[in-house]
Amino acid sequence: MFQFSYNTVIGEITIAEENGAITHVSFDKLKFPVKETQLIQQTYHELQEYFEGKRKIFDVPLNPQGTPFQTAVWEELKKIPYGQTKTYKEIAKAAGNEKACRAVGMANNKNPIAIIIPCHRVIGSNGEMTGYAGGLEIKKKLLNIENLNSELLAV
Repeated sequence: MFQFSYNTVIGEITIAEENGAITHVSFDKLKFPVKETQLIQQTYHELQEYFEGKRKIFDVPLNPQGTPFQTAVWEELKKIPYGQTKTYKEIAKAAGNEKACRAVGMANNKNPIAIIIPCHRVIGSNGEMTGYAGGLEIKKKLLNIENLNSELLAV
């Protein structure tokens, strides 16, 4: 497993890969050997395109590790369209247990592949921003990037 960090418009991001798949996109430093692989470079390039509003869907292979419930939640997160949001309750229901809103929040918190598995698109039932591993300011920036670009693309 290797990692490499980059400065981006939302701050430093660390990307990790193992065996030809991305395992982490993190706002924190990781504890893997540092090496900029071709896949890590490709992921960074796709993230840059996303930040510029040129990419809505990522093509890099992913391999997040988690419990069966966490992986079910992460699969539901990947179904939230660019520029849209869902509530924790909607994700819990889609993952098979509509009463598991808090568990969905914990699965979001453990999401190892930020942005690409878009936990930033999950909001509270009242429409308010709730916690985000990178902080609420980064969550707002990501949603603003998507909303601005969705509006531009709709014109």
